[in-house]
Formats: sequence, C-alpha cells, structure tokens
Amino acid sequence: MKFPNKVKGVWALMLMLVAGFTACTKNFEKYNTDNTGISGSELGPDFNGLGLFLKSAQMSIINFSGGGDPNSYQLQQNLNADIFSGYFMSATPFASGINNTNYALVNGWNGETYKVGYLNIMSPIMKLKATGIEQNYPAVWAVALIVKVAGMSRVTDVYGPIPYSHVGENAPTIPYDSQQDIYKRFFLELDTATQYLQAQLTSGKALPFDFGQFDLVYGGNFAQWLRFANSLRLRLATHINYVDKATAKTEGEKALNPANGGVISDNSDNMNVKITGSFTNPLVFIATDWADIRINASLACFLNGYKDPRISKYLDKSTDPSFPSQYIGIRVGGVTSNNVKDDYVKYSNLNVSDGASPFFSKKTSVQLMTAAEVYFLRAEATLNGWANTGGSAQQLYEQGVSTSFAQWGVSDATYLNNDTSIIARYVDPKNHSNDTISPSKITIKWNEGGSTEEKLERVITQKWIAMFPEGQEAWTEFRRTGYPQIFPVAHNNSGGTINTTVQIRRLPFPQNEYTTNPATVADGVKLLGGPDNGGTKLWWDAKNK
Repeated sequence: MKFPNKVKGVWALMLMLVAGFTACTKNFEKYNTDNTGISGSELGPDFNGLGLFLKSAQMSIINFSGGGDPNSYQLQQNLNADIFSGYFMSATPFASGINNTNYALVNGWNGETYKVGYLNIMSPIMKLKATGIEQNYPAVWAVALIVKVAGMSRVTDVYGPIPYSHVGENAPTIPYDSQQDIYKRFFLELDTATQYLQAQLTSGKALPFDFGQFDLVYGGNFAQWLRFANSLRLRLATHINYVDKATAKTEGEKALNPANGGVISDNSDNMNVKITGSFTNPLVFIATDWADIRINASLACFLNGYKDPRISKYLDKSTDPSFPSQYIGIRVGGVTSNNVKDDYVKYSNLNVSDGASPFFSKKTSVQLMTAAEVYFLRAEATLNGWANTGGSAQQLYEQGVSTSFAQWGVSDATYLNNDTSIIARYVDPKNHSNDTISPSKITIKWNEGGSTEEKLERVITQKWIAMFPEGQEAWTEFRRTGYPQIFPVAHNNSGGTINTTVQIRRLPFPQNEYTTNPATVADGVKLLGGPDNGGTKLWWDAKNK
C-alpha cells in the first residue's frame, strides 16, 4: 500500500473547486488537470474534451482514473466496504495491526471516498455541464447524470449526510443535505435522465460525433443506459424501503414499469466499466502486486458450505504449505498487532492464478451492477407487494441464481434443489481463537411455506454471493437487511463505538472537514442524528431502529 500525498486543506477547497470560485480558480484548474488531464479550453470540434470528462467520472465510481496507482481505490473502498461486506480481508497488519479491519478507524484512510466523490466525479461532471451539453446534447447529459447518481449514491451510503444539492453554486459555504433529501434528488435526476434518453431513442436523431468512443460502459448505446438508469432507480428505491415504504414503492414501480424502458435482465447489459490503455483493475493490482487483500472467511465459508460452483471462479486456493490447496479466507479482525503479513498472505486470494484461465486479470472490467442483482431486487420487490415485477418471488430468485451462474460460466443442475447445505463453520488453521460457528441455517432451495423474513434472507444471501466482488453494494445490503449473516469481527478495537454483533454501519466524516469546514460538518452531524462514528446508523438503515 502506498499512502497518497495529502493536499493541505483539500476538504475545505474541494466544494469551492467544483463551484469554480474566482478565488480558487488556480486550484480548480490544477485539480481538474490532475484528474482528467484536460482543461475547458480543450473542448473543441472533435469533442474529445467532452469524452475525457465523462470517462474520468465513469472511471472514478470505483476509482482507477489515476492509472497504474490503485491507492485511491484501496482507501476509497477496499479497506472499508470490501472488508465490511464479508468479501475481503487484508493479511497486512497496517498501522501495527490497529486499523479499519478491526474497527480502529484510521482518520487518514476514511476521507478518500469523500474526496473522490467531489474531485473525480462531481467536478468533471460540473465542468461538462458548463459546456452547455444539457441544452445541446441532452442524451449525453443524461448519461452524465446517471454516472453522477451512481457515484454519489455510494458516497452518501458511506457517510450519510453530505453536501449535494448546492454543489456547483457560487456561495461562501456549501451546506450538507440530509440523506433523505439527497435520495429525493437522486430520483429527480433519474427522472430527467430517463426523459432525455427516451426522447433520444424516440427521435433517433444522430449525434454529430461518435459518442461510443467516449463511453467506457455501453459504447454509446442509449437503450442500455436507460435500462441501467431504471435498474439504479430500483436499487435506490429498495435501499429506502424500511424508512419510507411509500416512496420506495412509487419509485420501485416506476423503475419496473415496462413502458419506461425496462431494467437489466441479461448479462450483456451488466454495468461494467472497461479498462483501457495503461489503466488497471485496482482490485486485481492490490491482490497481486501488493498482496494487500485476500478473501474473507465469510465468503469462503458460504461458498464451501453451499458447495457453490462459483468458488473456483471467485477464489484461488491457499498456497500455505501447512494447509495447501484449500479455499479458506481470513476472518475479519483476525489480523492483529501480533501478526506479520506472512502469517495470512497465503490464504485464498482472488482468482488470479488458479485454473487454466483465471477469471480476474488487470484488464478485467470493473463491475458495478449485474442482471443477477436486478433479478434479486425484483424478487424482493415481489415480497414487498410492488407491481410490475414480472414473476413470483421464487421465479425471480431462481432466475437470479441461474443468471449469475451464466455470468461466471458455471453450472450445477442440483444447486437450486439443495435444502440441506448451510454456511460452513470457520476454522482458522493458524489461530483457533478465530474459529467460529456457522451464523445462519439458511439453505438454498426456495421454501414457499416459509416466512417472509426467511424468504428475504434467502434472496439477499444469494444476491450477496452474486454481486461479488462489488463490496460497496454488498455492505449496503448487509446494513439494510441484516443479511447475509456474516461472521462478526474477531477483535473489536472501536473503543465501544461499534457493536460487535450489529457490526459497522458507516465511516466518520473526514477529519479535514473538522479542521477546515467545522461549521458545516457540525450541521452534517446534526442531520446524521447521532455521534459521528462507525456505530451510528444511516437514515435508510432503519429495519431494527
């Protein structure tokens, strides 16, 4: 892991940079040049400037926009959500073994998600808007809006209240918005985006440039962007179901209405950001070149317990000579100040080595949403009684599993009929104090006679397995529903701020916000409704409030 050079006062500056204040013009241009390699003066007849701004934002949702250095992503997601989700764990005892992996949240790590949101996503999109793109090419602006919502929804889902609705305004301070208001704005922005896309698809009017060369996701296919926008709306609507059922139902049914363009239903429409040129998949880089990330015990035990055929696509086998060729992960919080990296680095890695053709390489596209996830969203929507889901909960659940199998190129005719296998208990070959029992009795086979809660656990457990390796959304689903039932942290160094059983709910606001922007961050804490620590629940995290 490499630690980035921090710019003094960056948190106070970043929102002003996006707004483009005269007093900060020099810094604003510096940051945009750093992040995109271009300036507004380079937007010319070839539209390359337009493309570079959009590409920069697309590449920053999971940040690999800095080229061969994945340090930003490591702090943005890999050492928080990827681990808290139950997917990954680090063998590296960072900060003398007292760090995020055991809830001793490191101030220097926890601001990267915030920084990337504003400097790498909001800033280029605001620069793009300033070119008049919305008026001249509304369908292209629609794509930018969708990217903005996709990226910034992840930021609010890490912290809660953040500045959003007033970002870009020429004002002395930019206030925080409540998460409820941010979600309302997301839905309005998706309204605008889908209207622009539907108008473009209806008119069929050609753009005066090849938009496909500027789009790293769908190659300029507006119909696919429309299906992703609707799927994203469905995801966000589902997020808020426990706190605002009426709005969740309204927005969810809007997303599912076939007249609105449909949702993702085939793996060809999966939302993946392509890796081009000298750029690399940051997760794979961290797993290979730095060996800073390995598989979490929760994921390995679910896949082992279920005899899941995706295990050989997701995981490498262990290379430790004392227990070779096993699929075995590291328990979260199991690496302490008593450990060195070599103790655990030979546990299972991401599948970068095993097999004739490992699934992951440095050119593997970055996955953000799949058809399988959408089938599981539709299954949950059916359990909620929403209209236009297109099937029974069982049908959609089983389609989600089969679609995930197709995505990963595996098959097992008996899998969906397995009514006995559960998550395996965890045994740590190196330290039996990390051993723990199986936390759940949920099986694979659908049980129509089961309670709604049992059905929900089954849906979310398979959804979690299918969304791998996208830890941000997996962590959100765990916090929102309590499923899957993953192993709790082995050592909790939060000082009592995070409940071991409930597990971590958010990251604190960046420390530099308190240094450079104390009044507005204080308002943000008020909107949060609890102390600014990892144990306070977000607005939508209301199932067991």
